[in-house]
Amino acid sequence: MTISKGIEREHTMKSLLAYAAPTIGVMVFISVYTMIDGIFVARYVNATALSAVNIFLPVYSLIFAIALMLGTGGSAIIAKKMGENKYQEARSNFTFIVCFGTVIGLLIMIFGLLFIRPLLELIGAGANEQLFNYTFSYAKILLIVSPLIIIQMMFETFFVTAGRPHLSLVITLIGGSANIVLDYVFIVIMNMGIEGAAIATAIGIAIPALIGIVYFLAAKKNPLHFSRPKADWKVILSCCINGSSEMVTNLSLSVVTVAFNLLMLKYIGVEGVAAVTIMLYLMMFLTPVFMGYSVGIAPIISYNYGNKNEKQLKRIFKSSMLVISISSVAVFGLSLLLGPFMIQFMVEKGSGVYHIAMDGFPIFCISFLFMGLNIFTSMLFTALSNGKVSAFISFLRTLVFVLTGLLVLPLILGVNGIWVAIPLAELLSLIVCAIFLFRNRKMYNYSNRDANI
Repeated sequence: MTISKGIEREHTMKSLLAYAAPTIGVMVFISVYTMIDGIFVARYVNATALSAVNIFLPVYSLIFAIALMLGTGGSAIIAKKMGENKYQEARSNFTFIVCFGTVIGLLIMIFGLLFIRPLLELIGAGANEQLFNYTFSYAKILLIVSPLIIIQMMFETFFVTAGRPHLSLVITLIGGSANIVLDYVFIVIMNMGIEGAAIATAIGIAIPALIGIVYFLAAKKNPLHFSRPKADWKVILSCCINGSSEMVTNLSLSVVTVAFNLLMLKYIGVEGVAAVTIMLYLMMFLTPVFMGYSVGIAPIISYNYGNKNEKQLKRIFKSSMLVISISSVAVFGLSLLLGPFMIQFMVEKGSGVYHIAMDGFPIFCISFLFMGLNIFTSMLFTALSNGKVSAFISFLRTLVFVLTGLLVLPLILGVNGIWVAIPLAELLSLIVCAIFLFRNRKMYNYSNRDANI
């Protein structure tokens, strides 16, 4: 039994792009159907309902963070073991990680539903009664599918490790298409409001999660499939440490989103929260190429690191820096061109939310110039099993720099200071990433002048 040729072959820039393309497609499509979800809520319910979706985002980000930590951290460990020809150990670890993630999801579901009211009060849903009711209706449904959210997200990275990124794209397309169709059925036709949006999202999550379970149970010919799990808590610890940067990123998003919401409620009101929600949707739509590419090639980096193929690592690093740099400029240009149309598509032109979002977007989109290199650098160190550096970069980028900016800049610039916080954080993070890349280049041998694209 040999590992998929996709992960072990000698890679050029073209083959890296081809291998990462399905994962980029997954990320793009997830952002598209998430954005469409928001459009249905904004257009066919109201701005308060859209704000409720954003109020719940910190909790959703926590669930997502745990899944991403286990998925990316576990993927690096498993791909490295496959590179060392320890296939049975890799399969056993993979099965145990999935079981562990499922149990965590069940605990989140149970405790989330038990303490849902104080939880929603804590994250700002109590600003008014209508906002609380909308958030409550949305939250209770998504908390029920917490285990499936974790399973789905873990499988997105494990399909890549298994050499089946195209399958991940296909089942994501199926789940996302179901979400979009059901949004129309539940919200527009059946007039179910925000509950309809939540149910559609839950079904869209359940479909790929269940298909993934069936695949890994049945695909015995693939090097990575479910086998008898062995309780290995060191693997879970390594998984958590190695994937901690992704955990930090999403936990930070929870904290930062709460901070954004509270500041907007203070300076503008509920319409300001809706504008922030639109900005986050636009960011999810415009930047998945960065995360998709980084997640897509991370198992290749881990495999070659485990296989001690330094020549391949150098080639991958050089090609990736070029890909990310070009795509960063392209995304920035695209955001300037499409941003106004996308905002108008989500909310009615001339509305208060529209004007708030239009004022902030030109400032906010500057962050796209720096974001890609920061995401790739963090994922690179995760793939090289250096979770500490990856987590430190993510901690500074997504929490320290952003919160500092949100605390200081609005006092100086008012509402514009809220929008400036993200671009400034990304710029400062780019400097930190450059320092770490330079300091660790000899330890991992990913950079020198001998690498040919």
